[in-house]
Amino acid sequence: MSTGNPRRWWALVVLAAAQFMVIMDTSIIGVALPEMQKDLGFSQGELQWVFNAYVIAFGGLLLIGGRLSDLLGARKIFNTGWVVLIAGSIVAAAAQTAWVEVVGRAIQGVGGALIAPAAMTLLMMLFAHDPKELGKAMALYGAAAPAGGTAGVFLGGVFTEWLSWPWIFIIYIPIGIATLAATKLLPAVGSRRGAVDVLGAAAVTAGLALAVFAIVRAPETGWASTSTVLQLVGAATLLVLFFVIQKTVREPLMPLGVWRVPRLGSANLAMTLLGAAWIPMWYFLNLYLQQVLGYGAFASGAALLPMTGLLMIFMTAITARLMAKFGAKPLIGGGLLVLAAGLLWLSAIEPTETFVVDVLPASLVAALGMSLAYIPAMMAAMSGSPQEQAGLASGIVNTTYQVGSALGLAALTAVATSQGAGQLGNLPALTDGFSAAFLWAAAIAGAGGLITLLAMRGEKAETPSAAVPAAQDEHVRA
Repeated sequence: MSTGNPRRWWALVVLAAAQFMVIMDTSIIGVALPEMQKDLGFSQGELQWVFNAYVIAFGGLLLIGGRLSDLLGARKIFNTGWVVLIAGSIVAAAAQTAWVEVVGRAIQGVGGALIAPAAMTLLMMLFAHDPKELGKAMALYGAAAPAGGTAGVFLGGVFTEWLSWPWIFIIYIPIGIATLAATKLLPAVGSRRGAVDVLGAAAVTAGLALAVFAIVRAPETGWASTSTVLQLVGAATLLVLFFVIQKTVREPLMPLGVWRVPRLGSANLAMTLLGAAWIPMWYFLNLYLQQVLGYGAFASGAALLPMTGLLMIFMTAITARLMAKFGAKPLIGGGLLVLAAGLLWLSAIEPTETFVVDVLPASLVAALGMSLAYIPAMMAAMSGSPQEQAGLASGIVNTTYQVGSALGLAALTAVATSQGAGQLGNLPALTDGFSAAFLWAAAIAGAGGLITLLAMRGEKAETPSAAVPAAQDEHVRA
């Protein structure tokens, strides 16, 4: 048996750092949103675009990022992604208007969509020689995600409170440069011939963006208005076109045959609903703490640390053991139901709540549910994939989580706005709007839990095959 790349564990540090930063990019903005809203002129409904511009670009382009990684070489695409992420960070930090900020966030999302699949490909190459080492490496790589979320919440509060919100983007510049300098530790892979499904990528990204735009605008223009209906029909048409393209082109981004893999469909549905419930909870909890309870940026970030800390502890130390004993299905279904319980508890918020007594326990219950469901759903989606489709399955499950996040946040922002969350300064109205968002998020998570328990096959999820195809392995060098 091959002993593997002698520098593989140092290379894993680089890859885990990349995962850490990509996830931190979604969490670091949370506590800074109210300050960005004041400085850049976002309305309460438009503020979600600071988050969704990143998520739509990231989720919509993950599959093409994976395809480019396969064709041009994972290390090359990994490096390119960091250059794009640094450029987006510069634009976002320098923004003086709302639309420039949204553009900067979208550019960051493009960078993340190149980095994430390339990093997973490189990890599989480095540890394909030993399934036990692969499992350990994936656990460490996975732990970087909740760690990045935790750091983002804390650093977002520190930078916003004592410096200014542009620093939440400036921090990516020196870290990105340092990461680029360290990529010599990663294996280099030669390019190979193949086509890139640009039309398919454009269709799915444009369809997702148009759907989010329609949902965001619907409370203002009316759900039955001509513009809303046309936008939603246009979004559906683009998404259908994407699947038609995948069926007809020679080298699609997402070969439809992959959906014959056992549990891929049910696991991805669970991930979609998990994202649609969890991300809106995190978003509205930030706003509730600052706009209703009057917390500053640092205090708000500190208030969320117990929740993100619990996530990190469970994901790294407990969830994998539970999955080995019980399998993925009960953890995914049960985790979604626990998340629903936490969200239902949060929906009882009042304008004069006490954080420690009324909010903290509910947030910890929700975090427990997330930590139980996320990794098992990821592993269930990938475990049945043959080695040549493991990367594709990983890209799909990451994409569905991001798509669920974007659509869920858009829909629940519309719900919250219609119930009073657009009335800044009116604490009862704001609370009613946020409460409605938590309640509907609970319904989404609860539905996901029940569907999983009823529909998912019950075999235990195993570590996905990650052997590098021989055709690629010939091109790998230390």
